[in-house]
Amino acid sequence: MGCYDDGSFNAELENGVSSIISCEEEGNRAAIEDAVKVLLMGLGEDINREGIRKTPFRVAKALHEGTRGYRQNVKDIVQGALFPEAGLDDRVGHAGGAGGLVIVRDLDLFSYCESCLLPFQIKCHVGYVPSGQRVLGLSKLSRVFEVFAKRLQEPQRLADEVCSALHQEIKPAGVAIVLQCIHIHFPDVESVFLDSNHQPWFKMLVSSGTGVFENKNANEWADFYSLVNFRGINMEKIHVRGSSDLSWCPSKSSRCAEVSSEIGPTSLVMATAIASIIKSLGEDPSRDELVGTPSRFVRWLMKFRSSNFDTKLNGFLHGGIDLLNTNGEVNLYDKKLHSEMNLPFWSQCEHHLLPFHGVVHIGYLISDEYIRIGKSLFQSIVHFYGFKLQVQERLTRQIAETLSPLLGGDVIVVVEASHTCMISRGIEKIGSNTATIAVLGCFATDLDIKASFLESIPSPAASEEQ
Repeated sequence: MGCYDDGSFNAELENGVSSIISCEEEGNRAAIEDAVKVLLMGLGEDINREGIRKTPFRVAKALHEGTRGYRQNVKDIVQGALFPEAGLDDRVGHAGGAGGLVIVRDLDLFSYCESCLLPFQIKCHVGYVPSGQRVLGLSKLSRVFEVFAKRLQEPQRLADEVCSALHQEIKPAGVAIVLQCIHIHFPDVESVFLDSNHQPWFKMLVSSGTGVFENKNANEWADFYSLVNFRGINMEKIHVRGSSDLSWCPSKSSRCAEVSSEIGPTSLVMATAIASIIKSLGEDPSRDELVGTPSRFVRWLMKFRSSNFDTKLNGFLHGGIDLLNTNGEVNLYDKKLHSEMNLPFWSQCEHHLLPFHGVVHIGYLISDEYIRIGKSLFQSIVHFYGFKLQVQERLTRQIAETLSPLLGGDVIVVVEASHTCMISRGIEKIGSNTATIAVLGCFATDLDIKASFLESIPSPAASEEQ
């Protein structure tokens, strides 16, 4: 009997393969959810608490989206996107076309740090010199970057992998890449009061080149630098591959490494859960660069577990209340507006287990009969509520409600924060900032007083300069 193929067999085969892949992905996501539950319980959280109950699902979804590069390849993106463009192969041709340098600047992406699993931001600048009359659709450069950025990464390897892939697929005369990478740098809970100048970001510049860009002194690099220099890049600070003078991930500092080796039974269970997450993402947890990642991630996560820090602050608060009492009633007109601005905080989003950080501005009305409390107490209260699994709205309210009885009831609190969950779960709103406000006492009824305080809040640019 003859065989008649109407295409249905191929369609069924493709559907079958898709079903297998879908089942595998669902299994991986379920494994990640189970692992996240282990992490939450290790922190002492109730996994059925509202706000936490859906966290395992949200974390698994964000990680699946943020590491989709493992399920993509460059060839699928580049095929069909190469176009013929007349030009000379000796690179003396039409500027911006075949024979001239082509650059795409300021591509904003993020990736997950392979050393600690925290997301880091990337600003990419990529250029290539076309050859053989082949040019690539410009949007494809960004998509090729995403293939490698949406994996567990470190800056230099990311730059090298993208550079190599583009050179192989486009076959240009050369490819050049410069990356500006920013990694969040959380302080240790115990030392947070000692370092008032702690910088929340660690920054690194890396570069990579193939073909005519392999020589760092080539004229092509001079052209590339000239076209991106006004983008705020200091080329003299570009990290040199293989240098040991600095470590990319803050969690790999010597002190962090010493502490991470002291791991207890609970942390060991949590580290095992992290290893299963890494495997579910498509990585090998035994790879040299990933062996220490679970313990480093657990050490960072345990910053947000209730500890003696809570007890110390409660004692501090109760010891300070008597200093603030007054005798008799105080007239509103006898009160003056005081403020504490730019109190830094660090916290952890309980919805996605991703960090957020920023500054807190506090305004309050007191008379001269009150003894003004010091900045250290304000900062202690901010840290007390920051180093927990949190949401920004609750953090703002808790700070205001704690300060209210200490300051006579008239309190306003504004929290400004950057959330990594805004860049690493499909939204990718890099550079966005969130503000929340809580008002108590006169600030809730006197619009002029509230407006006076809000107008005194320094701009984000001014805050960064301080």
